Amino acid sequence: MPTENPRIALLGFAIECNRFSPVSTAADFAEDTDISGEEIVRQSRSENSITLPDLPGFFAEMDRTGPWTPVPLRVALAQPGGPVDQAYFEEFVADILDGLRKAGPLDGIFISSHGAALATGSDDPDGDLFEAIRSVVGPDLPIAAVFDLHANISRKMIDNVSVFVGYLKNPHTDIYDRGVEAAKHLRELLAGSKTAIEMVKLPLVPPSIALLTAPGNPYGEVIAYGQSKVGGDIMNVSVMAGFAFSDCPKNGFTPVVTARNGNRAAARALALDIAQKVWAMKERFKKPMTSLEDAVALAVAAGEGKRDPVLLADVADNPGGGGRGNTIYILKALVEAGAKGAALGVFFDPALAAEAHRLGKGTRFTATFNSRESNEFSQPFTAEVEVLALADGPFVGRRGMYQDMACDLGPAALLQVGGVQVVVITNRQQCLEPMQLELFGVDLSKVRCLVVKSRGHFRAGFDEFFTPDRIYEVDCPGLTSPALHNFNWTRLPRPVYPLDEQTVWTPPAA
Repeated sequence: MPTENPRIALLGFAIECNRFSPVSTAADFAEDTDISGEEIVRQSRSENSITLPDLPGFFAEMDRTGPWTPVPLRVALAQPGGPVDQAYFEEFVADILDGLRKAGPLDGIFISSHGAALATGSDDPDGDLFEAIRSVVGPDLPIAAVFDLHANISRKMIDNVSVFVGYLKNPHTDIYDRGVEAAKHLRELLAGSKTAIEMVKLPLVPPSIALLTAPGNPYGEVIAYGQSKVGGDIMNVSVMAGFAFSDCPKNGFTPVVTARNGNRAAARALALDIAQKVWAMKERFKKPMTSLEDAVALAVAAGEGKRDPVLLADVADNPGGGGRGNTIYILKALVEAGAKGAALGVFFDPALAAEAHRLGKGTRFTATFNSRESNEFSQPFTAEVEVLALADGPFVGRRGMYQDMACDLGPAALLQVGGVQVVVITNRQQCLEPMQLELFGVDLSKVRCLVVKSRGHFRAGFDEFFTPDRIYEVDCPGLTSPALHNFNWTRLPRPVYPLDEQTVWTPPAA
């Protein structure tokens, strides 16, 4: 019999880990989101939550469909970065398990996840967390979990949840909806439904820029095919492309199917069917980039009014994939070429932002970008600048992934560098929201060339200004370069397509 007022434990652990980026520490989570207890409930029912949108979506649907009692544990989120410090991860897991033991009788669990985490002592911390939770609550308690479609999937992950819900859109504008979906499935599980989850992994790791889901993109076609099969015993179909830069044994394109009535055969057959369709179209998961020289020429021409405005995506320095958000290749090239009417968002440099705030609006000075962080890709760049505007404090996003979300750049400044306006920030993040520039008075309708440090999520935020035919992904060095052959892979299963063109895949027996 369904429980009239089910007690549902709530937790979240979400970070996308890039093997090649600096270690992610407790400070990185504290800077983003690390909340416990009733603050989780408050944020999840807020109009402008600091959590991922799946939690507000889950709450809204649970509230709509009947009485329930939230049992909030802990939610930890961080901007994409390197493997999580093992001590922090172990402390987080211990805190969750302690909370579960103290919670009393539970009827279910909801997990807001990402699925591409690493830790300094584990290649599968997501699976470790889920397995630890199962060890406390037992094999039968319903657990619903939501995942980013860039998750890297293991058997340990799917064997320890009851329903697997992956995002369907890239840019990820459906995260709220996936929380709603998870709540619907959990209600069904609470009513007695039993499930089985199956997966099939392919030796396919596409570059991230080939994973958009808009019409005409192969990934979108595959996801749409999976959704056409939902119904009857098929509860959920999630087609997970994975995150290449995790460089881990879990890498590989992975269809995941959750079936009702314990119908493992149906789940397995559909996962295999989708995998075969993906492999047959593998060559479509390639996408060329624009050279820096050609990109600068486009920007100069746009600034001179000889062509329509353009958007240059600095995909190799995407903080949304573990990039530092501070390479200077495009900025330096635009300044040296005399480009005009350009804007760049957003450049991570806390020291430079602090200096701009100290000197004040209207000040002109010699600025050094990356004065305190210099590595293989993030090199210093010195130029004369003017402080055009300053900002410090939270704002609410208005479009795309950040719509209605509470956001914070930290102390930030708009600097004029030659013909380029640059937003310099303290809290590292990718540029995917117009307010990240409009906050400083930038009129995006008049910008002739916009440079964004982002891989693809910017498309949902800036689509009112730039149509797809005026967007160019620029081929520069960086921690998130789609040119996968540039990296020294150590744990990625090989051979894998397209790194190894002659990769062969034999479908497993049904």
